[in-house]
Order: sequence, then C-alpha cells, then structure tokens
Amino acid sequence: MFAELAKVMDFGQESGQYIESLEQNVFNKKSNSGVEKTASYLKRLYSFDMQYRPFVAFKYFWKISDPNEKPLIAFVYAVNQDNLLAESVQVLQSVKPGEKATIELFEEVIEKYHPNQYSENTRRSMAQNIASSWKQAGFIEGKVKNIRIQPEVSYKVACFAFILAYLNGDRGNFIWSSIGVKALCLPESKLRELAIECSKRDLMQYQYAGSVTSVSFTNLLTKTGIDVNKN
Repeated sequence: MFAELAKVMDFGQESGQYIESLEQNVFNKKSNSGVEKTASYLKRLYSFDMQYRPFVAFKYFWKISDPNEKPLIAFVYAVNQDNLLAESVQVLQSVKPGEKATIELFEEVIEKYHPNQYSENTRRSMAQNIASSWKQAGFIEGKVKNIRIQPEVSYKVACFAFILAYLNGDRGNFIWSSIGVKALCLPESKLRELAIECSKRDLMQYQYAGSVTSVSFTNLLTKTGIDVNKN
C-alpha cells in the first residue's frame, strides 16, 4: 500500500492532519469498506502519532528523502512494526542476488514462527503479501520468478534505519543487528561506510575505534524535537 501511504504522508506534511486524511479518503478508494480497510491497515502499521518517536523520525526522513528513497524508508519503518515482515528478513538474507526468493520460503518462515496457526490457503496468501512488500521495496523483481536483487541504499535510508534502532534502545555495535538495519541486507563494512557518510552530512555522530562503536544523534534529535529520555 505504498501509493496510499504516500498520499497520506504528502497530505500530512502540508496540513499535519494525518489521521484526518485517512478519514477524508485521500487515497481515493471507491467504497466505504475500501476506505475503512485501507485506513485501518495504515494506522496499525504507521500509527501517524506525533507523540510516537519512531513516527516523528519517519515524518522527518520522509520530508528530506528523494522519491526513489521513500519506498525503502516506508519499508524500514514497516519492518520495525510488523512481526511477520520482520521474521521474513532471514529469507532475503539467505537468498543471494540472482537466486529465486520463492513464496515457499516465506511460507516456511511463517510456519516456523507460527506452527499450525494458519490454514494452507491463509499462509500462502500471507507469504505472497510479504513477498510483495519486499518487491515494492526493491529487493525482489519479476511477476512470477521472484528474483532476489539488491537495491541501492542511500545514506538517508541507512540513517533512518540507524535512528530507529537507536530509539529502540540499541547502542554501539548492536545497531548493526537491529531488525531494520538487517532488512537492508548489507554487509557491516557497507553499513559503516554509510554511517560515515551520515556523519559527514550531520545526520548522526559516528566513531569507530578498535572494536568500539559510538553512535549518537544529538543534532538530529534536537532538530526533530525527539526526547529519548521521555517515556
């Protein structure tokens, strides 16, 4: 539902009325049931709550990101909010670019974490939806073959993944193993390169000496008004 999310976010950037935009059907669904279903799903996944620190960060990065970066920004946020999507990260990490990321692999992960919980048809449908999310984010291509690819991850996308990990309480080297960062499917060396770029752009403070990693977001937190000490 990236197209629908984009309309809500763009509307909210101007008015600040994210929840109201859901009620006003800015995504142009033709039926009341379609409006309610879309609004419920987007609100559950993205919250649109200006008191929720991850969403405040999402709002900021949405504003500064280029159009081609926004699908990945939205995906990183969703991975941090949706358990099924988070559990599927291991599928993409196990499949090399050029290989098939089959629907069966996603089904296997669902069954692994939720044994005997879903019917065969439901599990299949869920797996297809999860694969579709990865496809929209640029990690899978092809209507049938589902070939694993690796999208270009910009420093802004990486920084957004880093700050979500930070807001979740991760520090130092634990940043790299957070679910949103793992979802980028990049080696640690590349993540560190991106962290250096973020630091040069004054989006974060990053230092690495020996085995000690220091990551902070003092300036960015001040700019966005996010208080990490507030419950």
